[in-house]
Amino acid sequence: MITVGFTPEFFRKLKRLGPQLQESAFKKIELFRNRSNHNRLEVHKLHGKYAGFFGFSIDRKNRIMFEWISNDEARLHTIGDHDIYN
Repeated sequence: MITVGFTPEFFRKLKRLGPQLQESAFKKIELFRNRSNHNRLEVHKLHGKYAGFFGFSIDRKNRIMFEWISNDEARLHTIGDHDIYN
């Protein structure tokens, strides 16, 4: 299982989302903790100014951006629609 940490920015952005989207996000985070779900979540490497970071899908519009701290630990940085990549 992957240990997941959170940044203060992640929680600030999470509070701005509606209750249903927050619930979906926590369900996806729970899935993310098991590597066998990463294809299903569309975990992908980011490029450009976010090289070294990764993202995964909550739904068709919203994503979570994270970084690997170690092989079994990730820190979630932010959450939101594709604008988080700008």
